[in-house]
Amino acid sequence: MSYVVLARKYRPRRFAEMVGQEHVVQALTNALTQGRLHHAYLFTGTRGIGKTTVSRILAKSLNCTGPDGTGGITAEPCGVCQACTEIDADRYIDYVEMDAASNGGKDEIRDLIERAAYKPGVGRFKVFMIDEAHQLSKDAFNALLKTLEEPPEYLKFVLATTDPEKVLPTVLSRCLQFNLRPMAPATVREHLARVLEAEQIPAEAGALRLLSRAARGSMRDGLSLTDQAIAYGGGRLAEDVVRTMLGSVDRSHAQALVQALAQRDAAAVLATVDALRAAGLSADATLEELAQLLQQMAIEQAVPGALDDTEPETESARTLAPLLAPDETQLLYGMVLHGREELSLMSDEHGALTMVLLRFLAFPPAGSAPAPAPTRAAAPLRAPAPPAMAVVAARTPASPPKPAPLSAAVPLPAPVASEPVAPPVESAVPPFAAAAAVDTALADRWQATVQSLIEAGTVAALVRELAWQAGLVAIDAKTAPPTWRLAVAREPLRNPTLADKLALALAAHLGEPVQIALEPGQPTDTPATRDAAERARRQAAAEATIESDPVVRELLGQFKTARIVPGSIRPA
Repeated sequence: MSYVVLARKYRPRRFAEMVGQEHVVQALTNALTQGRLHHAYLFTGTRGIGKTTVSRILAKSLNCTGPDGTGGITAEPCGVCQACTEIDADRYIDYVEMDAASNGGKDEIRDLIERAAYKPGVGRFKVFMIDEAHQLSKDAFNALLKTLEEPPEYLKFVLATTDPEKVLPTVLSRCLQFNLRPMAPATVREHLARVLEAEQIPAEAGALRLLSRAARGSMRDGLSLTDQAIAYGGGRLAEDVVRTMLGSVDRSHAQALVQALAQRDAAAVLATVDALRAAGLSADATLEELAQLLQQMAIEQAVPGALDDTEPETESARTLAPLLAPDETQLLYGMVLHGREELSLMSDEHGALTMVLLRFLAFPPAGSAPAPAPTRAAAPLRAPAPPAMAVVAARTPASPPKPAPLSAAVPLPAPVASEPVAPPVESAVPPFAAAAAVDTALADRWQATVQSLIEAGTVAALVRELAWQAGLVAIDAKTAPPTWRLAVAREPLRNPTLADKLALALAAHLGEPVQIALEPGQPTDTPATRDAAERARRQAAAEATIESDPVVRELLGQFKTARIVPGSIRPA
């Protein structure tokens, strides 16, 4: 006996065997039980979700005679009578399936209408099923309308389509419409597990997860991919084998990209893309995996603990969720989705992937964060820029001036000791009510300690972010070992695991064991706020230098409309 593919072998033959379409099954079951039968049905939805299967089960329900030949219309066809067995075998004379994709002309529909004039040969009802009904020509639709509106009492129409928008409104209004939904990956995975158990084929959970995700809501596609994976894997389903077959990207690559993007580490982003290229992994699959990770991160940020604890990928999403602010997660998610459309616009898809990822780095971070420590000094590509630069813009006055009008970037000399300098700016992050007070001496010590840890490379990722955003409130020497109490505003950073890792790094730096206690509160003095204040001070000093420079003053006085372009001044 020839092999029967899984999609055909395990096609549902009763409503009870249908998976993922409970809303359609319930409506049809109630209609059949109560005898409230419509003359025309329209089933819509994407491919492989059960439109044709529902049509066949409905035809069996209308024509089933039961095991003893005395049964009537039922919501539970027996599966053994002539109607049931012949419909399953595609040879029931009173059930006709027509593919409109290849038989959608006016002549084919007229032939169908002529056949409708004759009563059923063996069954209770004639059932005409037109698949891909949206591909019927306009003339074919018009020829069908009259019969579709007032069919003989023994005739039922079933139309199926993946694109109901292309079906004429006059046809839609004559049909009882049911929308079959794409199935959730969990639903597909559970069904595949039952099928493989019946087939006695071993399968790893990771392999089923990949197959159910690749099915994209289509149970038929899921079963077809499973058939392919069985052949590819030599009779067993291993995660690594299925991943290779599908060309899926491992979650670790997406994690590396999120971590690099969160740290604004362009070098790490480029290194990861190069690794993907070297491994022959698809750029589109990379963005798909990245989008799924970002989706899970967004859920964890919005509703902590909402992710399924049984899923192995949940832990990575929870670990990475604090790295990005919620608005940054949404921004990156949008870039990833739109980026998938851009991949085909370049011959080098990995080059397009690089641009999609670097686009996120063009946006400033949500909060102050330290730049990653460089691994080596990069050779300058050109001469270093002057210490300060401003853009002075001018328009030509009514009477011609002696010098020509200009609009250019003018390099200016570095400030000297005698030039006025703006006073230091205090913390760029203002404290809010119930804010944690930080002693200046403790803040100085914490700043120096954190800087040393970062330069030594002993803290990274979330641990570095915790140290950067925390304020040292007190050091309790009475405990053994001494307790460093840190005030931390962001709840995701108040994580015991992060505290333990920071304590280990701190102990290695100090040469003695310590323990970390994380307390809620907005510290007024942290390495992050000091960094922001220093950058603001340098910015103010650069602006003061430019405004007091004699060359700039001469230009501003010479051209009445001249001005310093806002935002054009950058400190050295």
